[in-house]
Amino acid sequence: MKKYLILVLLSLGINAGAQSKLFKLGQAIEVHTSILQELNRSYVDSLPVERMSTAGINAMLAELDPYTIYVPEEENEDFEMMIGKTYGGIGAIIYKPEKDKPVLINEPYAGSPAARNGLQCGDEILEIDGKTTIGLTAAECSERMKGKPGTKVVFHVRKVRSGEIMDISVIREKIHIPDIEYAGLLDGTKTGYILIGGFTEGLGAEFRAKVASLRKQGMEKLVIDLRGNGGGLMGEAVGIVSAFVPKGSLVVSSKGNSLVGEQKFLTDKDPVDLTIPLVVMVDSGSASASEIVSGALQDMDRATIMGTRTFGKGLVQGIRPLPYNGQLKITTAKYYTPSGRCVQAIDYSHRNEDGSVGHIPDSLTHEFKTARGRIVRDGGGITPDVEIKGKEYSRLVYSLVVNGVIEQYAMEYVKTHESIPAAKDYHFTDYDSFVEFARDKKFDYRSSAKTYFDQMKSTLQKDDLADSMKEQLDAMEKALEIGKEDFLRMKKDEIVPFIEQEIAVRYWYQVGGVEIRLRYDDALRTALKSPLI
Repeated sequence: MKKYLILVLLSLGINAGAQSKLFKLGQAIEVHTSILQELNRSYVDSLPVERMSTAGINAMLAELDPYTIYVPEEENEDFEMMIGKTYGGIGAIIYKPEKDKPVLINEPYAGSPAARNGLQCGDEILEIDGKTTIGLTAAECSERMKGKPGTKVVFHVRKVRSGEIMDISVIREKIHIPDIEYAGLLDGTKTGYILIGGFTEGLGAEFRAKVASLRKQGMEKLVIDLRGNGGGLMGEAVGIVSAFVPKGSLVVSSKGNSLVGEQKFLTDKDPVDLTIPLVVMVDSGSASASEIVSGALQDMDRATIMGTRTFGKGLVQGIRPLPYNGQLKITTAKYYTPSGRCVQAIDYSHRNEDGSVGHIPDSLTHEFKTARGRIVRDGGGITPDVEIKGKEYSRLVYSLVVNGVIEQYAMEYVKTHESIPAAKDYHFTDYDSFVEFARDKKFDYRSSAKTYFDQMKSTLQKDDLADSMKEQLDAMEKALEIGKEDFLRMKKDEIVPFIEQEIAVRYWYQVGGVEIRLRYDDALRTALKSPLI
């Protein structure tokens, strides 16, 4: 009888809690509706209802977490591109230097309709389906190029080197930007290297096929590079792990509210290789599905994780349809690695400037154990087994990249160079021409030290202390002043790899760019020297 009474009371408590939540929800909806109706009746001017509604929804969702968002109908295409890296179009990146000039082909994707029909970097698109591109923004040109797969678009083009003007017809296709950006054996070794940029539909199957292919080529160990990979579909992460662990292994579990409950995700395919030594490279940009892969393989002691601590996004999102063709991307659960860890950062609203998780004291985290008994912790991303910091670049390099100076130089370069050697053999030697080009471009070329000095001097002026220190400040400023051309020459070794990469992708597509990056990847070289692999 006592047991029955406890169950009845528990049931009443649950029902009361549910009713309380429903009452509060109904109350909030009623108040919101009443405010809108009263504004509509009484407000002095006409109401921008759509703008108000969107702003209200966005503000409401922002109170929850950074990943729960509202997507109105007009943004559906961009949203699909963001989560699936798929759209209908010709498969090319465009560049619009000025609104009153034609749009340029910046970089066609390998094997795309654009590439197959002879569009190449530097080609000027004068008209799209008879409509001039002069006066249009880059976004407007892009929208005209996109369209339903199977439809035709006609470009009036001025070719980059010959100057010949011609019409080029292209049939649009479903363009999918590949998740696997590179797969091959590293030069002179039997080490496989697979660079993964995202987790969209079909990745797991493609990855397993790449691993099988590399094994046939003699691969004896494998590096999976997830640096900068912001994640994607959980199922595809499970598919990658399934290549290296027994069928039926737990990869990840998710726990939502009382209605959603707990779900467990097990591998459902036979492995490709259970013994090959694995390295997974991660950094502060590795998030979500990247953390599922690295966390699962770490917990099972199946791979050595190298790099820096990952982003710390342990939340699962789902897509829910809304009225009028809108969508809601909503956080439905937290996910947990096989050892029971949740990688979600304890406080995802406060991070370092690069997005990484700040220091978390052990007192705020919990210990978990891997399959072999090694201690791992929760509370903020995956901590690598071997820490390898990435290369730090000067402020000048960031400024050149952000302001598009190197990209613009590469587009000028292709005008006078019909071809270059294979990316692995290509070396940029005409640095004087780059200095001459960059010298006339507008960008902030101050050093980090000069930037901090300028900030300090400004603060001293606000505090009325600058005049009393004028002599010292002038001397320091003179010592820190470096001319644009002198600084460009000083940082040549840092800048040349970026120039080589930008040039290589315009002749050898993204694969060529990756091959250039591998040449200068100090973190990867350090990883390969580790006795743990």
